[in-house]
Order: sequence, then C-alpha cells, then structure tokens
Amino acid sequence: MVIGASSLRAELTTFLETHGIPDAAFDVRCMMEQVTGKRLETLMTHGIESEDENPIRNMVQRRACGEPLQYILGEWEFYGMRMYVGKGVLIPRPDTETLVDAVLGRCRDNVPLRILDICTGSGCIALALKARLPCAEVHGMDISADALVYARKNAACHGLEIIWHQADALQQYPDMGQFDVIVSNPPYLSDAEMQTLQTEIQHEPAIALAGGKDGLHFYRKLTRCWKRAVRPSGLLAYEIGETQAEAVQSFMEDAGFRNIRTLQDAANHDRVVLGEK
Repeated sequence: MVIGASSLRAELTTFLETHGIPDAAFDVRCMMEQVTGKRLETLMTHGIESEDENPIRNMVQRRACGEPLQYILGEWEFYGMRMYVGKGVLIPRPDTETLVDAVLGRCRDNVPLRILDICTGSGCIALALKARLPCAEVHGMDISADALVYARKNAACHGLEIIWHQADALQQYPDMGQFDVIVSNPPYLSDAEMQTLQTEIQHEPAIALAGGKDGLHFYRKLTRCWKRAVRPSGLLAYEIGETQAEAVQSFMEDAGFRNIRTLQDAANHDRVVLGEK
C-alpha cells in the first residue's frame, strides 16, 4: 500500500513546528529520505510505502523531543564526507571545516607529513586531512572510548588509515615523537555557557563541550604540554569560540610560537588560531 508523501510531509512539518523545531520541513525531508532511501521529489510523485510510515513517525517524535537530527539519522556530512555519529560523540559542524581549510592551505599533498588531531571525536578532522593528504601519517587522539568507536567506523567507511589513541591529552604525553602539524577542536564552552545550552546540544557529550570556567582550560594546557611535540617550523592549529582569539593567541605567544594568525569562518566570526614553532 502506498500513502501520499505530500500530506504526510505537511502533517509532520506542522507537528515539529508546534514543538519549536527550526527548519522543520528540512528535518522531515531528511528523515523521509533516510527511511525510504529515495529523494523527496520521487516520493512526492510516487508516494511512500505504508511500512515506512511508522519508522518516519518514530524519528519525527524523537526530533520533537529535542534529539539532534544528526543522531536520529546516524550520520552527517563533513567536508564532503559522510560521518557516522550518535550518542557519545560530538556532531561535526561546518565551522570546523575552516580549521581543515587552514591546515590544508599550509600543507602539500605529496609530502609525508606527520599530523596529530587531539580531541578527535568522530575523527572528522583527521579523516578530512588524510583524504586530501594521502602521503601523511595521521593520528587521532581522544579520551572517549565511545567517540573512538565512531572514529574507527568512519575510517573504515572511507577506507582511510588513521592511527588512533585513547588517551587524556591533558594528563599524559605519550611517546609519539614529533609532528609537523598538531590540530585540535577542543572543548571550549565556559561554565556559564554550559548552563544555557540549547536542547539539541544538551544531547551531545559534555566532555566534548566543557572548557572550564572561562572555556580556555584546554588551550592553556594543550599549548604548554604539547609544544615540544611540534617540530621546528611545524604548525599548531586550533578551532576556537568566536570571542577567544586574543586569549589563545597569547597562550601561543607565551609558548614561543610565531607567525600567529586568526582566521574567520563563513559567517566572519573568529574561528581558527594557528602558529608556527
């Protein structure tokens, strides 16, 4: 039995809108396409199989309760690559693509670089870099075993070899040698910001978000502890919150980095600070 896609989409969109979900029509489209494996345009013409209705409605109910769309779908796109995501791992965001762009702009794809991604989460940064720098030896580190499950799954999905490490980068310095590039999108929300998170973000792991009282705890410690792991003339690059550039620059200056720059994201917010050793 086939049911009308147009009426179902309209009903579910209105339902999400009454629950305060922004971009409800987009979310419903994503969920309909996920369940059916067909584009919305095809569904609008040919309808939806009745057995797909309840799975779609179940997804929409989860979304109405504030669960992130990305968790419901189980995947999201980052830098043109599909990344598996779910409870226990930070959702990749477009802002972080600015960090990847910044690193790629300073690397050549035929040079055998050593790259370390600290707080790798889903592995999205490490994988985006490896995909475009195939000669590089790329490492990813995270304290969370749950996050590394997704990182390994994403690496397998794309057929990319990454060396993964489960470790607390603030407490230990594994004997890993030196790197040409160390990159990190660490937790950078302040205690005050953690108290006012949107419902969707509250579903993401606090360990990947909370950056201490002022949001700068990780930048202070990572810059000091890991500077010796950056080779001479090597690069240290961070994603930052939009008000943190001046402070992060000062940490890097105090650690002896030079040619420090701040780069903006697509919305013209400060998003990346990087410097050379």
